[in-house]
Amino acid sequence: MSFNSVLVANRGEIAVRILRGAKSLGFHTVAVYSEVDANAAHVKVADTAICIGGAAAAESYLNIEAVLQAAKTTGASAIHPGYGFLAENAEFARAIKKAGLVFIGPSPEAIDAMGNKAAAKAMMEVANVPTIPGFRGDQSDTALANAANEIGLPVMVKAASGGGGRGMRRVAEADELISAIQAARSEAQNAFGSGELIIEKALDGARHVEVQIFADQRGNTVHLGERDCSVQRRHQKLIEESPSPAVDTALRERMGTAAVNAAKAVSYEGAGTVEFLLDTGGEFYFLEMNTRLQVEHPVTELVTGQDLVAWQLKVASGEALPLTQDQITFNGHAIEVRLCAEDPYNDFLPQAGPVLFWQEPAGDVRFDHCLQTGVAINPFYDSMQGKLIAYGDNRADALRKLKQALEQTTLLGTKHNFDFLSDMLANEQFAAGMATTAFIAEQYPTKIEQNIRGFHKTLAAALCFHLKASTLWWQHSLNAELHNWSSAGAIPQSLTLNLGDDSLPFSILVEHDYLYSVSLGDKTNRVKIDSAAYGEVVYHCNGRRHIGHYAVHNEQLWLHSGGIHACYVDPEKLQTSSEDGGDDSVVRAPMDGKILAVTVATGDSVKKGQTLAILEAMKMEHQLLAGCDGKVADINATADTQVSSGTRLIEITPNN
Repeated sequence: MSFNSVLVANRGEIAVRILRGAKSLGFHTVAVYSEVDANAAHVKVADTAICIGGAAAAESYLNIEAVLQAAKTTGASAIHPGYGFLAENAEFARAIKKAGLVFIGPSPEAIDAMGNKAAAKAMMEVANVPTIPGFRGDQSDTALANAANEIGLPVMVKAASGGGGRGMRRVAEADELISAIQAARSEAQNAFGSGELIIEKALDGARHVEVQIFADQRGNTVHLGERDCSVQRRHQKLIEESPSPAVDTALRERMGTAAVNAAKAVSYEGAGTVEFLLDTGGEFYFLEMNTRLQVEHPVTELVTGQDLVAWQLKVASGEALPLTQDQITFNGHAIEVRLCAEDPYNDFLPQAGPVLFWQEPAGDVRFDHCLQTGVAINPFYDSMQGKLIAYGDNRADALRKLKQALEQTTLLGTKHNFDFLSDMLANEQFAAGMATTAFIAEQYPTKIEQNIRGFHKTLAAALCFHLKASTLWWQHSLNAELHNWSSAGAIPQSLTLNLGDDSLPFSILVEHDYLYSVSLGDKTNRVKIDSAAYGEVVYHCNGRRHIGHYAVHNEQLWLHSGGIHACYVDPEKLQTSSEDGGDDSVVRAPMDGKILAVTVATGDSVKKGQTLAILEAMKMEHQLLAGCDGKVADINATADTQVSSGTRLIEITPNN
């Protein structure tokens, strides 16, 4: 069925990617957006845009009727789901077809077949695709726990429906099974509308390797090689590359054939990804099939030279696949990192906040993103904000380009994972191509610490002093201290900045012409501020010239220089309060989000570490725990309500 206009039922970087791809082929494009996304990047890219509801995804991007009405109103004749939201929703695909529109994706029957991990695994066994030993059956807590013990710990508890790491727990201890099963079921129910679970043997030390497949409506099916997605946190990918360092030509052919057989088993059409675990002995096992375009599709596009969105549009129009299997070639190497608004130094906690300053990297790299200076990152959707992809003749070339580009990428105003990604790319094990799914746990076994070098702290102090002295920061009048003069000559000035939990006491001596001698402990650096305007600071540190970027907001100095991002706080400008009576006795919202449940009542006795409430933010569930033993004195939290970061939710009277 032919069509001339495409509505993208999604948001963020994938919506931007698809809209631009469709426009390049001459299609009229339509964007849909929620009330909080009125100024989002994808809205500006589309030819036409229409609001479909409130901020909550259930009121907008997950509202099938609202999306269909938007298509009717704008005259769109085809709908592309992107990934996430309704992308793997068979009812959505059926509703589109029933409305006489084209769904740019597989059939509802194929989505149904692969949408349930238990059913898909049974189907793969019939198709002779290797599968992981596991259990699918009785859904009682006891039956699932018994099955896990019979399989042998460690195991993976997984949601039968959905993906993206939600509703998934790795369990290594028998006494943790029941709580893990219950937590996975709750998260799966909230995320996918189904609490059904399966149990699988955990294959420690394995790689996560997936194969891109494509099929048309004429019975042709091909694969476009593999991607290695082993570097993950919370079972969600952070770094992806193609080809996999662990896959040779023979293994690629075996895995590709298995993936094609998996697709043929459900009469698949369009783009899909068959995911495998590859063990240390070179054996691979079916994990699941994602019936949509993947986040990491750009690395496949770069090594094959093909536009997969264009392929999707052509297949949905009824055309044959552009290439046969023999015509598909693989050249060079591509690596992608996911840029996420999350704090790796605080258990990858999702972040929201304003984008005070944003700058893309220069160089020969691909950047798919939705970031804009002045537009806030909100808490209602996924934490991923973009993808940075580098291509080279070989892996070393691609890695070098990616590291350089990542260090040049600036995002100020909210915490993110850019610096942690740079650290991982520089890791010897990753550089050697040896990373497995245990990479982060093995290489960062304790709390991840950010290495903020001395020069960065020195620059922060000099810049803070410089901005205060020139009234660019808080626009307060200069006092006698900032004149830095006495009858005896220049005198050092004191300045304290907070960096996380650390207090940094600086001594600053102004020499001349914005040249500052900055001391922290027994270390002294000389910093000359050449210019500091419009978010860019040009400076010399000990005679060497550098360029950095900064932003000031709510007594915070956000600074990026030398590939390091950090946020410094001037404690003199903060309002202090002791009303909480100690951090351990008050549970606050760690971020903006929605309260899913409150598990205690006023007067209940609680133990330190006990779950008191569950908060959903950026598509993740977060258990809010008691910080001490005591009794619940006050509750300011109700299920199904939205709360802001820092909101006081529950107060505990500690035991004496």
